[in-house]
Amino acid sequence: MWSGPRNVSTALMRSWENRADTFVSDEPFYAFYLTQNDIDHPGREEIIANQSTDWKEVAHDCTSITDGSHTVHYQKHMTQHMLSSISLDWLSSVNSVFLLRSPAEVVSSFSKVIPDLTPADLGFEQQHRLYKHVKHYIDSEPLIINSKDLLTNPRAVLTTICERCNIKFDEQMLSWPAGSRDSDGIWAKHWYANVEKSTGFAPYTERSICLDNNQQKVAELCEPFYAELRQRAAAF
Repeated sequence: MWSGPRNVSTALMRSWENRADTFVSDEPFYAFYLTQNDIDHPGREEIIANQSTDWKEVAHDCTSITDGSHTVHYQKHMTQHMLSSISLDWLSSVNSVFLLRSPAEVVSSFSKVIPDLTPADLGFEQQHRLYKHVKHYIDSEPLIINSKDLLTNPRAVLTTICERCNIKFDEQMLSWPAGSRDSDGIWAKHWYANVEKSTGFAPYTERSICLDNNQQKVAELCEPFYAELRQRAAAF
C-alpha cells in the first residue's frame, strides 16, 4: 500500500493485521530514508538504530511471502521513503495499491509535526513515479483508492482491494481492538496516538483548512501529481 503521510494508512494497516492470515510491515524503508538526508523527524536516531538501513535487505524482506505462520504479507509504505537510489525491480513480486489524500489536507496535518515541510516530504511526486512504473511494467491498471472513499465506505473499498489481490474479504477487517501493536514502528509514540484509540475507521468529516503562504505553495506544487492519480482512482 503506497501512500504519503497523514493518510489513514496506519488505520488501514490495523484493518489488515486484524485478519488471522495476515502479518504486516510498517514503513520498512524508513531508516534507510533517514540515513540519506538530515531531516529532523521525531525519534530519528532511534529509528535508524532499530531498522535495517540497507534498502536491498529491506526489498528482499518485502518479497518474502510469509513469516512462516501467515499467508498474506501486508506492507504499509510511505512513498517519500522511496528514493531514486532504490531499484524498483522488486515491485514485480508484490501487488501494489495506491492510497490518495488531497495535498491541502496532507499539508495541514503533517505541518503540525514537521512545520518546515517541502513537496518531497509528502511523497506525491514519488507516488506518481511509482504508479507510472507499476503501470508500464507490471499492471496496466493499478488500483488507486481515495482515502475519503475508504472512510465513507470501508467495506466496499476493502472488498475491492481484496479482489484485486485475489484475497477473500474478511469481516474482521472492519474493526479491531484499541491499543498499540508489536508490529508498529518504533516511531508510533510520535504519530499513532489517534490510531491507538481507534477500533475502526472513523467517519469522514470535512475539516476547514487554513494554510500559510509556504504551505499553500507546497500544496500547489503537489497538486498536479495528485490530480492525475485522482482521475484514475476507483469509483465507489
